[in-house]
Amino acid sequence: MTSPTEPRPIVLGVDARQVSPMVVDWAADEAERRGLPLRLVHAVPDEPRDRRGDGPGYLQSLREAGGAALEKAEGVAAERHPGLRLRPVLRDGPPAPVLCAESERAALVVLGSRRLGRLEEVLSRYSVTVPVSAQAHCPVAVVREPEHTTLQPPYVVVGVDGSPACGPAVRFAADLAARRGAALRAVWVRRTPVRPFEPLEDEAEVRRRLFESTAGCVADEPDLDLTHEVVPGDPVEELVRVSAHALAVVVGRHGRGGLTGMRLGTVPHGLIRGAPCPVVTVPAGPRADEPLNRER
Repeated sequence: MTSPTEPRPIVLGVDARQVSPMVVDWAADEAERRGLPLRLVHAVPDEPRDRRGDGPGYLQSLREAGGAALEKAEGVAAERHPGLRLRPVLRDGPPAPVLCAESERAALVVLGSRRLGRLEEVLSRYSVTVPVSAQAHCPVAVVREPEHTTLQPPYVVVGVDGSPACGPAVRFAADLAARRGAALRAVWVRRTPVRPFEPLEDEAEVRRRLFESTAGCVADEPDLDLTHEVVPGDPVEELVRVSAHALAVVVGRHGRGGLTGMRLGTVPHGLIRGAPCPVVTVPAGPRADEPLNRER
């Protein structure tokens, strides 16, 4: 783990099965923007004995594959940003718990996606994106699609619902947008009523709460191009639609439930599966009030 005196790094989860240059580039770019080191982490699962009886040999092969993946990812990041501080780390243990432990001393965790099915995401021992996004101590970016940099002006989307969890998400999204010279679109989705004759939330009240929820980021980023939008519909579907050409979509985490996947909440879970751009899930908690690294 990092020393308490060192800056919190960007942590990149490296998968031995597939090292995605797109994901490595995204993490390296973010570390460069923030002036932070990039910590590349591969977890070697504590596998049971191989069915063929070659337990120690199988575990050694996993460690070798992990080391090769780290070397490849380090090479991609170094080529992208030659001066970036890089630290490859090979750790023993299941990937999700290892990365959650890493998040305690991280500014951001960056993950790719294996595009597992919904049931696999919750139950598979190899599932990483959902359990880490649900339990991490810091924001988690899942990069399964690239940033959309061709649309001008570029923009970041943040989902707002007036809950305490959306405050840290708005703050993080504003910082993310400002670092990229992008606009920020704050979007509140009024859920479509599910019962007959159930009214929509009052739009004037929703707009008041939307502006109230984003007031802090205006003070933090006075030059930020910030717009407010209220749309009716399903939150996942509408945020996917609005973020079709976005650099990223950011949401807060306030899910509840016993299963790891359920704790993430339906909106971030749905966005990780369907958003056409990187998805950042921001937890609410003691770390939410820490100042962001303002190097730019």
